[in-house]
Amino acid sequence: MTADETAGGPVRVVLADDQPLIRSGLRVLMADHPDLDVVGEAGTGAQAVRLVRELRPDVVVMDIRMPGMDGIEATGLITAGPESARVVVLTTFDDDEYVYAALRAGASGFLIKDMSLEGILSAIRVVAAGEALIAPSVTRRLIEEFAARPEPAPPARAVAGITGREREVLVLVGRGMSNSEIAERLVISVATAKAHVARLFSKLEARDRVQLVIIAYEMGLVAPPR
Repeated sequence: MTADETAGGPVRVVLADDQPLIRSGLRVLMADHPDLDVVGEAGTGAQAVRLVRELRPDVVVMDIRMPGMDGIEATGLITAGPESARVVVLTTFDDDEYVYAALRAGASGFLIKDMSLEGILSAIRVVAAGEALIAPSVTRRLIEEFAARPEPAPPARAVAGITGREREVLVLVGRGMSNSEIAERLVISVATAKAHVARLFSKLEARDRVQLVIIAYEMGLVAPPR
């Protein structure tokens, strides 16, 4: 999915990986892109959590397997905190259970290290803009199966407060459409589409588009393929 262009300063990024070579490679690559700024590096999950609290980055690029606290636990702590940093999991492992665990922990993206470096940078921008992104090699099937798993339903009064138009927007978010694609489908402006999505975040208490996708499945608005 594509993200709308973000305004303001560069995306502030923390790199969390126990391999210095990976962190160094990403830092060097991002140095050539003025819209991305590496503000800190961590070699463990615990270090990543601490840096997020200190530096307030926009995005954390998080490995899964690290000594001590792993990336899944760190992701859960970061996304549950008030810092509101988004997490992109970047790993060599594309096992389904890692994907499910990362998304349940609050990750907004799941990438594999064999992706192109430019693809990884693009994904960081997408997630910083408030969208969700799953690596093509993992495939959309995973988020659909994840969304179909039993989970507590959203609060009844929140669901009841959704307008007809917001329901339409939620269906399209559940189908993986970006704000631009939603605007084109519903013949509305991108700004109006973004406003509808923002209201859905508030009414459904969703932290990002991944959770909106999950809620769309749980409400039966979108059905997983069989």
